[in-house]
Amino acid sequence: MAKITRVRTIRTRRNGGWLIVKVETDQPGLYGIGSASDWYHNDAVNAAIEQGLGPRLVGREVGRIEDHWQSGNTSGYWRNGAVMNTALGGIDMALWDIKGKEAGKPVYELLGGASRAAVPCYAHASGNTLEELVEDIRRYVAEGYPVTRCQLGPYGGGGFLTPAEAGRPRGADTFASTSQGVFDDEAYLENVPKMFDYLRAQLGMGVKLTHDVHEHLRPHNAVTLAKLLEPHRLFFLEDNLSPEQVTYYRLIRQQCTTPQAMGELFVSPHEWLPLIQERLIDYVRCRVSKIGGISAAMKVAHLCEAYGVQTAWQEGGDNDPVNQAAAMHVDMTIWNFGIQEENHFRPEELEIFPGHARLEGGHLYPNERPGLGIEIDEAKAARLLDADLNRVPRHMAEDRRADGTVVRP
Repeated sequence: MAKITRVRTIRTRRNGGWLIVKVETDQPGLYGIGSASDWYHNDAVNAAIEQGLGPRLVGREVGRIEDHWQSGNTSGYWRNGAVMNTALGGIDMALWDIKGKEAGKPVYELLGGASRAAVPCYAHASGNTLEELVEDIRRYVAEGYPVTRCQLGPYGGGGFLTPAEAGRPRGADTFASTSQGVFDDEAYLENVPKMFDYLRAQLGMGVKLTHDVHEHLRPHNAVTLAKLLEPHRLFFLEDNLSPEQVTYYRLIRQQCTTPQAMGELFVSPHEWLPLIQERLIDYVRCRVSKIGGISAAMKVAHLCEAYGVQTAWQEGGDNDPVNQAAAMHVDMTIWNFGIQEENHFRPEELEIFPGHARLEGGHLYPNERPGLGIEIDEAKAARLLDADLNRVPRHMAEDRRADGTVVRP
């Protein structure tokens, strides 16, 4: 049985936003890679791997994935935090990668085998005007995407007012705000249903559409939005509530049938468990690396199956091809897969990862290589990294209401 000799990290992307874990073994050429990227706290995740989780695994048998996950989960006593779970998730993916290479099979074959030919994805359509948005949706439909997410401009689009329109009080301009303007719940409730009125008039009811609220609304307004959008038969309404206010999903369920997708910010079982058990959501949207990797994602998926909930693992613009590959392997095998969020990468980024997933016609296709099927070219990864950009801190958008109050993203 191969033993772990070293756990290290590789930072790449131009701005250093991607953190890849590499687990090396005492068998020549046998190693695995995983994703531990955290757009905002990469240094903290890196330290958790190289100073905490990694050294304790040296000398241990590589194939005991479940034991490594469970012991790693409790190794810092406090657990289920975003940083530690991301570190744990990256290592877990790398161990599954090694397991597949040892077996000579793709990871999804070890997880139960294929349940589908490919992984359907949903696209991200947007436009600054309704006409531009319709054009973007039609482009994605023509490409073969079965589902399209619709946004009017940025997150919160349709809800932004100019400072003059918002009637800001004295001193409000001393608080930071984004270039989009001032966010207003009532404007959002007015304009987003109108957006879907227009989309359905132009596209009909046969095109599957989603929308991402990105938690911008106050809870009672989130309930109202779900009710207002019910006639438009959305594929799902994404992140209608912030994680702090998920109990309002009970009110949404009581008042309308708009499908709900939630979980992008979840890292702990205590967050998603009640929503699944009470059947308050229809799609769980955790990021595979953020909940602890493939091992954790399979457990979440099987739990969801028992309660009629489907998966829609989160990707997004800050994610990397390794996490995408891990999510794809889980998608390929679980019965209650729903849809996968798409991700687009620049050619020079994909060159770093030979064997990356192929996105064709709105579907992800795995290859038949052993393990995750994806490798990393460390020389190209190093060349892509811009050291100066890597030192620039990254923060989530800071939208504000008229009085200066922060809108939770």
